[in-house]
Amino acid sequence: MTRKIFLVLHVFAVFGWTIAYGQETPAALKKQKTFCNPMDLNYRFQPRGIKAFREAADPVITRYRGKYFLFASHSGGYWYSDSMLDWKYIPIKSLPIENYAPDVLVKGDTVYYTASTHKKGYIYYSTNLFEDNWKPMSKIFPLTYSDPHFFKDDNGKVFLYSGSSDIEPITVVELDDNMQPLGEPVAMIGHNGAEHGWETFLDANKKEKNGFNEGAWMTKYNNKYYLQYASPATEEKTYADGVYISDSPTGPFKYETYSPFSYKPGGFVGGTGHSSTFEDKQGNYWHVSTLVITNRSRVERRLGLFPASFDKDGVLRTYTAFGDYPTTVPDKKINFEKESLFKGWMLLSYDKKAKASSFVREFPVENAFDEDIRTWWSADSGNKGEWLSVELDNNVTINAIQVNFADNDSNLRSDSTVDLAYCYRILASDDQKSWRVVVDKSNNTRDACHEYIELDAPLRAKYIKIENIRIPDGKFSIYDLRIFGIRKGKVPQEVKDFDVNRNTDSRRATVKWAKDNSATGYVVNYGVEVNKRYTSYMVYNCNSVELTGLNKDLPYYVSIDAFNESGIIKGKRTVIVK
Repeated sequence: MTRKIFLVLHVFAVFGWTIAYGQETPAALKKQKTFCNPMDLNYRFQPRGIKAFREAADPVITRYRGKYFLFASHSGGYWYSDSMLDWKYIPIKSLPIENYAPDVLVKGDTVYYTASTHKKGYIYYSTNLFEDNWKPMSKIFPLTYSDPHFFKDDNGKVFLYSGSSDIEPITVVELDDNMQPLGEPVAMIGHNGAEHGWETFLDANKKEKNGFNEGAWMTKYNNKYYLQYASPATEEKTYADGVYISDSPTGPFKYETYSPFSYKPGGFVGGTGHSSTFEDKQGNYWHVSTLVITNRSRVERRLGLFPASFDKDGVLRTYTAFGDYPTTVPDKKINFEKESLFKGWMLLSYDKKAKASSFVREFPVENAFDEDIRTWWSADSGNKGEWLSVELDNNVTINAIQVNFADNDSNLRSDSTVDLAYCYRILASDDQKSWRVVVDKSNNTRDACHEYIELDAPLRAKYIKIENIRIPDGKFSIYDLRIFGIRKGKVPQEVKDFDVNRNTDSRRATVKWAKDNSATGYVVNYGVEVNKRYTSYMVYNCNSVELTGLNKDLPYYVSIDAFNESGIIKGKRTVIVK
């Protein structure tokens, strides 16, 4: 009897949906196995600034009691997750949470917390990260510091690295059992922009001025100490991480010429500096980084999570090529020499024909499909019914959708009490006449300004439309509506014909190739060894790129991959530039 009642109710539920929307039931959403950068988090509106903006930066991920905990600047709290796919937020008031660049150290059941200081203060501790009950240590810490990082060696010794300056070096000091310094800080990393092009200022590293060397992080691997640091500045798309290596946590350190090892100046969102490197539960390495928007404010930033590894020679690398496309979180140890966590779903929506219910002149509809998080489309209002649609190629299969809300004309601040959830529907059509709902967020309760949706089943459609139900404030606006999957068809031709010319300033080189109209974009791969072309630069709809962050007078090996909505063709030809 119970089963019959359930079936009747189920039929009425489905029938009710059909009456309400005139279409079939939306596809169910499974538990996701992939994610897409920027990370899908409730980035906090900030308490200051002329324009409303969201921010999170300077991330740290650590494992504690079987879970991952994520800390980031100016976030009002921190997050935890079982799998790094579904993050839950804990607001915190018992910490100096408004200080920049937090870091934590796990020692047994106790977690220690600090952040950048402007005056002498306390290190805090907790034995339960799920409670807002952090307490200061009994003794004030006698030093001031910026961008601090704790490192605990295998022998139990603890060190504090710090530094964020275009003049002062990154330093280290050992701490005792009470988290107090044993002596004075010692310089570890100075500035060397004249040799390391990526450390010089501005987006294209073109200002002969020291960048800010900052965001130190230490990783020990095979008895070697990898001291990582960021440069040149957090507001630049060339924000990156380099590394020095030593046999001791206090040096002397040697600069690794494959730096920067974490670099992403191209694609939808750039900048992969001020990061932390950590192991997951399966023993795979990851690199969680700062991503930059810096439009409404110099510190308008997001977070990105990227696979990382050490190769057989101990070279540390971060996989940023296709780093803002869907990526798998594995449930096993991965051999990165043979396997990739890139899901293989290509971007189907770049530069496609689009329409909208309305638009503001300075924020046209094409901005929502230009693969640039620094631009956006905005409707005239935030009213229910505003919509944005895109026409895809024929023969495409859709696997995932990322909606990046832009909060145009929002006046929200961190103390705003309004509901911050975006409520919307995503519809699909083959003819723009008959629409079916494929994602229904009409009753959404999550604050998710970069919501990533992995569909339960592949979707075939020619047109995709997002329709506003409700937004927190301002106008219905989207940085980019990004649609991922595969188009049935041919990949581009292999890039064989290209030139690399080293500039008079050997920290720069220009790469040019013959453009293939069947290619959506290209990934230029390069490195200081022929089989270690680990650095990459993604570009769309062009046939040249200037590499501005090279190390002076070193040879570089370059290859080019081409891609479109049907897949990627790896470039087999390698050019050496001396």
